[in-house]
Order: sequence, then structure tokens, then C-alpha cells
Amino acid sequence: MSTIHTETAGRTSDRLDSSRGRWPLIGAAAGITGFIATLVTDVHVNGDDKATAALVDEISRGKAHVSLVAGFITVTLLVVLAAAWRRHVEPRVAGSTAARVVSNGFLLSAAALALGYGWKGSLAVYLDGGINDKVGGFDREGLYVTYVLNDFGSYIGWLGVVIALGAIAFMAFRERTVSRWIGVVATIPVLAVTAMAVGTGLPGFPGVAGPPALAIVFAGLAFGKSTITR
Repeated sequence: MSTIHTETAGRTSDRLDSSRGRWPLIGAAAGITGFIATLVTDVHVNGDDKATAALVDEISRGKAHVSLVAGFITVTLLVVLAAAWRRHVEPRVAGSTAARVVSNGFLLSAAALALGYGWKGSLAVYLDGGINDKVGGFDREGLYVTYVLNDFGSYIGWLGVVIALGAIAFMAFRERTVSRWIGVVATIPVLAVTAMAVGTGLPGFPGVAGPPALAIVFAGLAFGKSTITR
């Protein structure tokens, strides 16, 4: 009987160790899908002139649709990532305020990005070829308003992730629970977003800097030797 209990306990321990090592890949996946949803499928229409309602015909409905799907996957991954972080990291660094900022930052972005990517879905629905392009849709001016909402809609929401990355950098340099090189990578989007906001007033740079940094940082946590994932 004791042998059975020992074997069961051993298998349970192996599963927990495996789970502890793999969970950061959720964050890496969120960074990749977020990059696709935000940058690869960006719906901005190129041109030197000021934007007017006339450019509605040039918006890619296909890109808007793919962005919605990839975006909602990203939102889901961020929520799961926050839960995994709370399960695996926060109990190990119970005295760390920064660790709690991380999970809250992910949830902040998930909530904001649900709206941002939802506006992409509005374009997919109401542009020519969408399910409501003829009945129950909007005129050109109405679609232009939706386009304007998408100017920074899926970019601003990444601010929560940038805040979380800043907290991870603090954990690396101050608390020494994350590898230093990961702290360096996590610092880059924080500095970039701060510089762009202070220097130019640009609100959407979190969506440029956040996704790739998130993917790199959490790939590093998955395959590296940080204290919080050992």
C-alpha cells in the first residue's frame, strides 16, 4: 500500500513540475497572437492625405476579421496567463507587491483589448462582404467613425501588459527572482512607451512594443532559470 502511495505521489509531483515549467508558454503565445492581431492585421489605410470617409472603401474587411479572431484568442490567453501567474508565482513570492501588479496588468489589458478587437469585428461585420453590409449596417460616415475608433483601439489596451513587464523588470533587478536578461528585455517597452508618451503624446505605442516583448519574456521564463519558474 505504501508503495502505491509513493508511486502516486511521485507521478503527481512530476505533473506539477512539468506544469510549473510549461505555463509561461501561455504568455509567449499571447505575445505572438497579439502581434498578429495588432500589427500584422492592422487596418490603417496608407496614404499621405488626411483621412476622410472616402477611404472606407479601401479598408480590408479580411484583415479586420482575422484581427478579431486573433485578438479574442489573445484576450483569452491573457486571462489564463493571469490565473497561471497567480497560481505558480504569487505563492512563491508572497511578500512581493510587484508580482501582484503583473497579474493585474494582464487583466487590465484583457478587458481593454476585448473592446479594441471588438471594434475590428465591427468593421468585419459592416464593410462590404460582411454579414450586415446591406441590412442593418451603417453608411460611409458611420463606418468611418468605426475606423477612427480602430486608429488606436487595439493598441492602447496593451498598456496593462507594459505595466506588467515593468513589474517583472523590478522583480529581476530589485528582488532577484527573475533572470537579469529578462529584466533588460522587459524594461525596453516600458522605456519606449514612456518616451513616446512624454515626447509626442502618442497613446498607442504599447501595442507596438508590448506583444513582442511579452513573447520574448515569457519564452525566457519557460526555458530559462528564473527563481519563480524553477
